[in-house]
Parts: sequence; C-alpha cells; structure tokens
Amino acid sequence: MRMRMKGLIMGVLLACTSPLLMAADYYVDVTNRTGYTIFYLYVSPGSAKTWEEDVLGSDVIMNGDTTRVTLTGYTNPYFDIQAVDEDGDSYTFWNVNVAEQDLVITLDHLD
Repeated sequence: MRMRMKGLIMGVLLACTSPLLMAADYYVDVTNRTGYTIFYLYVSPGSAKTWEEDVLGSDVIMNGDTTRVTLTGYTNPYFDIQAVDEDGDSYTFWNVNVAEQDLVITLDHLD
C-alpha cells in the first residue's frame, strides 16, 4: 500500500509539471504611433522559424489606436512581432517578453 501511495504521489507531481498544464495566456497591447494605418500584425513564438497568421484578420490599427492581442496556450512569454502598414512598410520586434512589456510602434521602428 505504501509503494502504491508513493507511486500515486509521483504521478501527480509529474502531471503538475507537464508543459500542457504550464501553458498560459498572455496578451500584448499594441499602440500605433506611426502616422499610418497598420493592416497586418504577425505574432509568432520567439522560437518559431516562420510568421504565424495575421492576428488582425479584417481589422486594422488606426494611427493613435491601441489593440490588445491575446495569446492563448503558450508556455513561454517571448514572441516576435511584425506590423505592416498601409504602404507595405514593416516594423519588426524580436524576442518581446509580452509578460513584461507592451508595444508602441513609431517610425523609429521602421525596418
């Protein structure tokens, strides 16, 4: 009985440390101060090799507006973020810790 209880406790401890249970929801507030409308916003995990889909869909971020992007089910708060404005200009941010910072995009960030 004692060995069975020890095994049960070990199983519970392993389950509690599994990556699936450690997944979290993050968000980042993105403020557009470029003077242009942002049409596309790509957010990918910092470890990804390619950009994920545009998180704005049919929405845009007008100059002066802020949009909150919710990132669900990730185990790490580091993301690469790229915005593309109405002229096709891009603004890329690498390895952003969204648990600690939001983004204010200005012309100083132009690629």
